[in-house]
Amino acid sequence: MSNDSFVHLHVHTEYSMLDGAARLKDLFEQAAILGMPAIAMSDHGNLFGAFDFWKKGSQSSVKPIIGLEGYYAPQGRRVRAPFDFGSSAINDSSLDSAGSGRFNYTHMTMWAENNEGLHNLFRLSSLSSIEGYYHKPRFDAELLSQFGKGIIGTTGCPSGEVNRWLQTGNYDRALETAATMQEILGKENYFAELMDHGLEIETSTRADLLRIAKHLNMPLVATNDLHYVFPDDYRMHEVLLCIGTRTTMDDPKRFKFDAQDFYLK
Repeated sequence: MSNDSFVHLHVHTEYSMLDGAARLKDLFEQAAILGMPAIAMSDHGNLFGAFDFWKKGSQSSVKPIIGLEGYYAPQGRRVRAPFDFGSSAINDSSLDSAGSGRFNYTHMTMWAENNEGLHNLFRLSSLSSIEGYYHKPRFDAELLSQFGKGIIGTTGCPSGEVNRWLQTGNYDRALETAATMQEILGKENYFAELMDHGLEIETSTRADLLRIAKHLNMPLVATNDLHYVFPDDYRMHEVLLCIGTRTTMDDPKRFKFDAQDFYLK
């Protein structure tokens, strides 16, 4: 990127049911101690925690930013057949949960830039459930084009569509996808999202993601996926995931995260 590129830093928090273990009081207190001016929330597929997050943040010196990690359907919200991204060239155990293959949806990080964007996030969330629900509440390019104003979007986590294509080595499709999203949301409102939780699935595609950002003159946003506040909370979070997936800590096949970096950094 050029020297005058604008790099943002946000924390990407999760309050999905039995997925996020961050207590709001601790979260905002620690964010203030770390000198953060703002922190963003992005629930998986819904905005159920938005009001409590905004209320607690309004009582803090840290500005609360309302967001949504939406489920995007590449073939359209009414299509239930999985979309085939192909085989991945990445040898990483995290691919079991976040890699390429056949999927009914991808992930997309979105934040409200203003009140209009907030209202549009609620509309997207509601219509995703009413019109696009299949395993998850899903939206598509049509809904995003209709309700994308005032929304800041990103290429997302490793489960985002741009990253899915990069994982299979299909740079051209990744570039095409990013260009489409940039056209829908506006050049100033679509960011290349960079993460580093110590996972190969993130680092292996970073060079190509930066190449896309340079090609399309996209701004960058560095995020940290946050599911708990302090480093030692990872054990508590593992127990919470077991409850949510009806398994036990002794189960070698239980759902778990492949790193312990999902805290407030």
